[in-house]
Amino acid sequence: MPKGAELELPFLTMEEDAFAADPFPHFAMARARHPWLARWKLGYVVTDYQAMRDLFVKEDRMRMMFDSIVEIMEAKGTRWGNFQERHMLSMMGEQHRRVRDVLAPAFTPRVANHNRALMRDVINTLLDAWLPEQSFDFEEFASYFPITVMCRMIGASPEVIPGLRSAMEAIGLSTSMDPRWLPAMQEGVATMEDFVDGLIAGRRALPHSLEEPNLLDLLMQANEDGGITDRELADVLIFLFVAGYDTSKNMLTLAYWELLQRPQMYRRAGADYDYAGRAIEETFRYHATASNQRILNEDIEYRGVVLEKDSILWFPLSVATRDERYAENADNFDPERKRATRHLGFGLGAHICLGQYIAKAQIQEGLHEICRRIRNPRSPGPLGYRPFPGTWGLRGLPITFDTQAFA
Repeated sequence: MPKGAELELPFLTMEEDAFAADPFPHFAMARARHPWLARWKLGYVVTDYQAMRDLFVKEDRMRMMFDSIVEIMEAKGTRWGNFQERHMLSMMGEQHRRVRDVLAPAFTPRVANHNRALMRDVINTLLDAWLPEQSFDFEEFASYFPITVMCRMIGASPEVIPGLRSAMEAIGLSTSMDPRWLPAMQEGVATMEDFVDGLIAGRRALPHSLEEPNLLDLLMQANEDGGITDRELADVLIFLFVAGYDTSKNMLTLAYWELLQRPQMYRRAGADYDYAGRAIEETFRYHATASNQRILNEDIEYRGVVLEKDSILWFPLSVATRDERYAENADNFDPERKRATRHLGFGLGAHICLGQYIAKAQIQEGLHEICRRIRNPRSPGPLGYRPFPGTWGLRGLPITFDTQAFA
């Protein structure tokens, strides 16, 4: 049985800007040469949807690689490096189960639906402020939505939002493993740590009314009850901000770009709330933002290939269902398609996204209101793209629209 190292596998240059601009043809060519496996400069790339699902069943034979990312970036002992080694995606085993069990009641579908009115209020307040400009960068606009929702959910002052936005933009580049971004990532973590430490201290000094406890109250109660430590409390708050920011902002921008190119679909998403939700689901299938990575603790055999111990496996979940083997007319954006294959936009395994119900509710509420209120939008297209190996998405999406949109 051959080892992966012995195979002539296709090679993907995922770190290049040109790759991020349009990754899908690269994966199609890789699958044509090998049905499920390719290489990158930092290990193997699993290119097939079913292979991703099958290999994640063996997740107990793998480990997270955030400590390796810190070593690659030569950032051991720094604030960013320490946070990468501590945050929730780095946790394994009993610690991960304990912290996730503490958080789970605050991220159920019921809680997500309860917060839909808050989400609508936030997006409409933002639209009221931005629409009179008659043109703006949609990606920048979208970035304020998840931050403001999270601040409302924990009772934080909106004055902190601009500083948090810059910090989370930087932290979101962590898994790109590009040393150019390290100074900004260090500053971003410092900003977020200072913010949550001040937030916790302020709430302890002036407790919130527990008749209507918010998310911060629930987390602090868990801390007082011994469910999570002081350090875990602070790290969880940072993680919730960062994880919610990247997914919601990037997916909302990608969905908007796809609809903007299809005016009939765009108008329908503004008129039909349920259709806006289907457009979001199709965007997750068409090109979601996430990639996962794992390191093998032992040799693993799969489909007649031995993947060697200590190898890095990359799982580009963002391209998994843009594949003719799993979706008919896979390159056709169709919100009304029958879904035979579930997208993997929220991950797989024990670390599947805890906030997925809030994220989906938030993006649906935002997209519907935006398409309802911004009429006849035009755009020359994205200004650029985020690095593919990290949290992929558009970087800048200028739009103009008719003045009747806010009349």
